[in-house]
Amino acid sequence: MSLEVGEIVAEESFPLTRDSLVRYAGASGDFNPIHYRDDVARNVGLPGVLAHGMLTMGAAVQPVVDWLGDPGKVLDYQVRFTRPVVVDPEIGAVITVTAKIGQIDGDQARVDLTVTSSEQTVLGKAQVRVALPQ
Repeated sequence: MSLEVGEIVAEESFPLTRDSLVRYAGASGDFNPIHYRDDVARNVGLPGVLAHGMLTMGAAVQPVVDWLGDPGKVLDYQVRFTRPVVVDPEIGAVITVTAKIGQIDGDQARVDLTVTSSEQTVLGKAQVRVALPQ
């Protein structure tokens, strides 16, 4: 596989709805009411119901997994949560991911992710270390 630093290897958008948050809460066991109740979210100073951080993080790495064709090729994945994803009760939210080669080191690469929602970066320093397909 021939790759160059700066090359975009994947792009994808993920719509989120309140239903998405309820399903994720059931799968993860994270039933914190800030993820489904506007009144609770606002009472603790949030702008509204937030997507789970791990849901956002999981969605962000999916385009890289799809590009690799094998989740076992993900060697390391780290992010910094910079801004919450607010999920509107009617229109939801969209997470947009662009995956770009940041560094190539032999048979491994660092893939840098740009992850946004409502035109704001929601994950900072989002980097995936991968084993390159042979």
